[in-house]
Amino acid sequence: MATIEECRAALTRLSDNMRHAEGDVRAAAAMDRSVSCRITDLDVTFVGRLTGGRIEVHDTLKGPPREKAQLRLALKGNDLLALVDGELHFARAWASGRVKLEAGLRDLFHLRKLL
Repeated sequence: MATIEECRAALTRLSDNMRHAEGDVRAAAAMDRSVSCRITDLDVTFVGRLTGGRIEVHDTLKGPPREKAQLRLALKGNDLLALVDGELHFARAWASGRVKLEAGLRDLFHLRKLL
């Protein structure tokens, strides 16, 4: 099982990857939205903001998020690590229920370029 520190490091790597992206991916990452990433097996949620092409984690909370973020991701810690490391394909993980992504319709339309 992944640790909280490994999950936070994975989010930092994801953020770095997004910042250095080009084309459509860069445009999709340029959104300004509140974000929560719930690690279900650790019962923690990272909350922050997607802004300037980066994910800025502001806090780590025990349990579910206290407020509903505009972009909400929920998955197990090992799945987060595998996604960021390129070992797990997002669309397949989402289709099988291993990853849950919730957002408004317009945001989902923009996010599809990241997936």
